[in-house]
Amino acid sequence: MKRLLKGLVKAKFSLQGVSNDFRKEGIIVMGYKGVIFDLDGTLVNSLEDIADSMNIVLQRYGFPPHDLPAYRYFIGNGMKNLMHEALPESSRREELIIKYYSEMIVEYHKNCLNKTRPYNGIAELLNKLTSYNLKLAVFSNKIDELTRKIVTALLSDWNFEAVLGFSSKVPRKPNPYGALLIGQKAGISPDELIYVGDTDVDMQTANSAGMYAVGASWGFRTKEELIASGAKYMLDHPLDLINILR
Repeated sequence: MKRLLKGLVKAKFSLQGVSNDFRKEGIIVMGYKGVIFDLDGTLVNSLEDIADSMNIVLQRYGFPPHDLPAYRYFIGNGMKNLMHEALPESSRREELIIKYYSEMIVEYHKNCLNKTRPYNGIAELLNKLTSYNLKLAVFSNKIDELTRKIVTALLSDWNFEAVLGFSSKVPRKPNPYGALLIGQKAGISPDELIYVGDTDVDMQTANSAGMYAVGASWGFRTKEELIASGAKYMLDHPLDLINILR
């Protein structure tokens, strides 16, 4: 994996300077050939389904549930880390985390489409980006199977070059491996990719990969946190992304 990651980073420099400026519907798309999106908190609001599934498991074993604001800060580093954060400190033993995590995944499989929906403006944004012939992709810290399930169910109207979640082959963000792999598969240099996410982990991933880091302020973290974590541009609404392309 280290060898491939090194090769992917090297490819960034060999492709620098390649121009993809073109006119489409009066817009000048400057340099960028694609956009990689985080999933939870960026494309879709999944907070309630994640919270409901976790709270079912917590209450099953007599632990107190958490409210939605708490889950905003539990989410971002994968479901296993979410389990760790949701448990009381006295119960954060590895064997318990593994047991409860497995049960949470079962619950989430059943509940992941109950309330989860794309954010307002996402459909319009994806339509615009598609009309500009930009390649689209999704990279999430959610396990790969669930990432694909949600994208297939809620975002099937758009073509994504790649949909990647955490797996044995793709490490969790902020490791940039998955983002670089997407760029390689799409034939796009990292400096020609925009990376949109809503957490510090996303901003770290984008910057480590050499991509343009864009923060989504409607997600699970504050604008201030995203800027401090390396966001180069902040979006207050999904269609604000078009301003980068003008």
